[in-house]
Amino acid sequence: MLTPRSGGQLIVDALEVHGVDTIFGVPGESYLPVLDALHDSSIKFIINRQEGGSAFMAEAYGKLTGKPGICFVTRGPGATNASIGVHTAHQDSTAMILFIGQVGNDFVEREAFQEIDYRRMYGPMAKWVAQIDRADRIPEYIAHAFQVATSGRPGPVVLALPEDCLSAVANVSDTGHYREVQASPSSLQIQHIKDLLSRAKRPFLLLGGGGWSPAACEQVAHFAEQNHLPVGCAFRFQDLMPNLHPNYVGDVGIGINPKLAQRIKDADLVLAIGPRLGEMTTSGYTIFEAPVPKQHLIHVHSDALELGRVYQAQTMINSGMKEFAQVLSEMGSLASTEQDNWRAQLASAKVDLQQWQQEPAIFKQENAPLNLWQVVQDIKAQCPADTIITNGAGNYATWAHRYFPYGGWRTQLAPTSGAMGYSVPSAVAAKITAPERTVIAFAGDGEYMMNGQELATAVQYRAGVIIIVFNNGMYGTIRMHQEREFPARVSGTELHNPDFAALARAYGGHGEAVEHTADFGPALARAIAHTQEHQLPALIELRYDGNLITPGASLMTLRQQAQAAGK
Repeated sequence: MLTPRSGGQLIVDALEVHGVDTIFGVPGESYLPVLDALHDSSIKFIINRQEGGSAFMAEAYGKLTGKPGICFVTRGPGATNASIGVHTAHQDSTAMILFIGQVGNDFVEREAFQEIDYRRMYGPMAKWVAQIDRADRIPEYIAHAFQVATSGRPGPVVLALPEDCLSAVANVSDTGHYREVQASPSSLQIQHIKDLLSRAKRPFLLLGGGGWSPAACEQVAHFAEQNHLPVGCAFRFQDLMPNLHPNYVGDVGIGINPKLAQRIKDADLVLAIGPRLGEMTTSGYTIFEAPVPKQHLIHVHSDALELGRVYQAQTMINSGMKEFAQVLSEMGSLASTEQDNWRAQLASAKVDLQQWQQEPAIFKQENAPLNLWQVVQDIKAQCPADTIITNGAGNYATWAHRYFPYGGWRTQLAPTSGAMGYSVPSAVAAKITAPERTVIAFAGDGEYMMNGQELATAVQYRAGVIIIVFNNGMYGTIRMHQEREFPARVSGTELHNPDFAALARAYGGHGEAVEHTADFGPALARAIAHTQEHQLPALIELRYDGNLITPGASLMTLRQQAQAAGK
């Protein structure tokens, strides 16, 4: 005999059925029955200070665990604040479910207090948007939400929860646990890939996108190693292969190594497993010619609608990443007369990568007191291989992307959407989810201030993250473009910042500022010791010359080049 349950209780029970252990959110009166049901649940509700931080945390949890990240926010302002995390989950192909409180059905379509039609608001950036108007259909809707979020190309789902539905009582059975569904390549496609690879003279593997697992990453890496194939990882998916692996040759994104870009252009076959092949990964659609690449492109993607969207690949395969990785592992070593040539090309690509990661000359040229390249070397020396590095948008992230060797599966949490404010909440979520791992957030000064208040969440839940704030007193990326297009006309990019180290101490964490290279290593050691001893966050503020905008250029040289070009 079924026991009558409120809508709020049905939601929490459904989340437990689907294996949810953590929720991120900001409380609201629009979903009080859910909060009440959580009181007696084993699910952790991580309380945040702003809904943008909540949504970023849920997205980061989804990336880190492979399970849908769960976020609860209130209607209207809460929902609009959370939209940045939904957009990030959409562009990053991350499974996530956002629950939003909604006005009761008796108030709907009256522009009631904080009322929004979420189907129209979230439609373009979510896989499915729905509103649950009947309590007896809650298990059905939530089961479908998990199914949609995880199957095919992973992504976000949004469910609106009218107040009267949450307080209503229903007799209804629970569903079973969701089951992710993915396509697999056919036997004919598998043989075709094997034949193409065996005949290729200059093959290249490109990894990216969502839906991977540790085992799938290992299978692809082993296949590449067996066949001496060079592997690049798409923009902000560098952790799909350990960067110290003998077959890893670099990241394919913003600021790509020019020699790596040319290598991909010169390849006769590119096996792209998972990436969307968007603007960032293709350097503005230049690495591959659109619409038909000159390389033989084998594009593998979990969403059939993504295949042929920009590039009409000669071979298109709709498959999940785990399913395709299994196929590669079964192929093993290919019988090819080009194996010796492949070895030579891989060795050459590794030399290119090693040269690309050498200390840039700009620090000596500018006589800079703080060497950001050395900062990364100190992090490499003091932190374990499975350290998680997070970052938001900004030029400062280049120092991690180019010089830090990501250790493999989920050691990088970064938004391909280019969202600012991601670094701190994603780091806090990572530390809460994997407390045994070292977590370091790379944050720009402007980027940090967008969600730095989640440092309070880190203190509250004793999440010992280390935050490194790159303080150059400006929105650096925009200033860089400004100097290229409108040299010497600085407008709207200067920042007046607080004392970040003092701010961290005010929150209850450890904080200190560094202005010289020799001081960073000891400061990092103190930060690590503090987080380990107290399980509280630590912040290191790097105060450096904003003229040093990238590893290869200063603002002054960009300005001079633009002026010389007559801009």
